[in-house]
Amino acid sequence: MAIRVLIVEDSLTVRRRLCEVIAGDPELELVAEVGDGERAIEACRDLRPDVIAMDMVLPGITGLGATEHIMAHHPTPILIVSASHNRGELLCTYDALAAGAVDVLDKPRGDELDGDWERRFVAALKLVSRIRVITHPRARLAIRRRASEAPPVDRSAAPVERAPSRIVAIGASTGGPGAVVEVLRGIPAGFSLPIVLVVHINEPFALALAEWFDRQSPHRVAYPRDGELVASVAGRVSMAPPGRHLVVRRGRLRLTTDPERHWCRPSVDVLFESVAAEYGAGGAGCLLTGMGRDGAAGLLAIRSAGGTTMSQDEASCVVFGMPREAEALGASMRVLPLAELGPALATLDPTRPRR
Repeated sequence: MAIRVLIVEDSLTVRRRLCEVIAGDPELELVAEVGDGERAIEACRDLRPDVIAMDMVLPGITGLGATEHIMAHHPTPILIVSASHNRGELLCTYDALAAGAVDVLDKPRGDELDGDWERRFVAALKLVSRIRVITHPRARLAIRRRASEAPPVDRSAAPVERAPSRIVAIGASTGGPGAVVEVLRGIPAGFSLPIVLVVHINEPFALALAEWFDRQSPHRVAYPRDGELVASVAGRVSMAPPGRHLVVRRGRLRLTTDPERHWCRPSVDVLFESVAAEYGAGGAGCLLTGMGRDGAAGLLAIRSAGGTTMSQDEASCVVFGMPREAEALGASMRVLPLAELGPALATLDPTRPRR
């Protein structure tokens, strides 16, 4: 059965190109093409497509507004197809990813190699269409109330006394922007440990992501300078910049262009392994939603070094890929819902008052 696609794009020229690409693939079926957010919501409600290609800048209800409404009322996998050179559009893209959109693809610029962008677009649509999406958080309360009627499954494992943590490393991929924001919001302002972060996102869209995280959380978030002392960023979040691995080495943050790991640079494994080697039992790792297996071996390295490890549970993941691989390796000491990971990390702060 063909994958049913809804196109949401206000530019007639771009919309026609997207429709032509879909028409050229026998595994895809165009169910509708619309040029504004209001009609996108109506088409999603009435036609129930398998996947939506969504622009951000739309007349009337914006792409962000349409995404929020769809994910609250008719959860559907959404691929954002948007420009990566406009800062305002970038920030809206991050908001849409946090609201439940699955992935993002740069709009065609016209200078790509013949057929290259079209192949990436088709591959992204097929991949995104297979992802199980969940209701937007603003519509989850009723679902949680129903779920609370079933007996809970406790997979958290009681914490044990360990060496004091000295650094926290977090990794995420697909679904990562929203998950990272929720984790950072769950860690109170004044957290004394340095936090190092890797998030996989298409490189053109990563340019302002640290700024967006900085606005969304109570913590200072920034791309670090190569060679910056870890001690100087205590209480802050240092995020790997696009196209560079972030590692900790001899008390400093280092940015490298070493080979990709799992086709990723930055790589979660590269960061986590450096934390294990540098801090041993003083390292802590947290692996969030994401496709693939990047981060699983690194999380195991932290645990094997005596550090503290945790990962996101399946029910709250957009994609239960990386955390599942970590569980399979026995890398996660605690498997927790997304809402509980920030508070769990907060307990690692040695300056936090003990009750």
